[in-house]
Amino acid sequence: MNVKAIMCDVDGTLLTREGKVSPVTREAIKKAREKGILFGLSTGRDAHSVRNSLKEWGIDGLVDAIVGNGGAEICDFTVNVEKSSLPLDGEAIKEIMEHFSDMDVNFAIPCGGILFAPKDDEHIRMLSKADRVPYRVVDFDEFLREPQPKVMIVCRPEYMDEVVKRSGTFHSDRYRSAALKTASVLLEYMDPGVSKTYGIRQVLELHGLTMEELCTFGDADNDYDMTVNAGVGVAMANGSEKTRGAADYITDDNNHDGIGNFINQHIL
Repeated sequence: MNVKAIMCDVDGTLLTREGKVSPVTREAIKKAREKGILFGLSTGRDAHSVRNSLKEWGIDGLVDAIVGNGGAEICDFTVNVEKSSLPLDGEAIKEIMEHFSDMDVNFAIPCGGILFAPKDDEHIRMLSKADRVPYRVVDFDEFLREPQPKVMIVCRPEYMDEVVKRSGTFHSDRYRSAALKTASVLLEYMDPGVSKTYGIRQVLELHGLTMEELCTFGDADNDYDMTVNAGVGVAMANGSEKTRGAADYITDDNNHDGIGNFINQHIL
């Protein structure tokens, strides 16, 4: 394989159920970087919170770049580039929130390593605990005076079908946005131009690399686009039907060294 860069999703892909990177995968990443292969993370989490978590995950010093907020942010440590693009207007987010205001959901906006929410409830507490990211309740009328990378709708897993159904009836005459279910408890709205591929292309261009030279690992529907567009798209065994169906390869699940096994068998 002519792989010169590897980009991995985080939750359900790189991290085990214990919230760590397995020793096998960590060692494989280390060996890949020693061969000159760029290693990065492409995630729905914001880049700041990911950067703060690298030591806890056991991969501090092994990550060259982060594509955060589903592609709206890039942070490249090797060339010292950090930028964000295509945010959602605060008024657009208010329209989205109003559309779901009668439902049993909460809203979260990841920014600067914190989950900002308009109210304190079981949903935001659950998300904060699961992602190990602190949350803060703020006045959204004030907070949304500035554009934000995206807004996440948080709910119970069994309620998600209702949330997805409601999203199909949302329309704005003033703003463009796109909705995507990214986890069993998360539906995200962002600018339609944002995708993981969008952010990854920017990182690769900084290094003179192309998508054909890229290998990606993902599990959820928001990993579909990078799986399709990469030279080698790999889905985890625990991945969604959509992303597994688009993959060139399917590797072991995130709790059984899926990334490490594939790197060792096919890339090193």
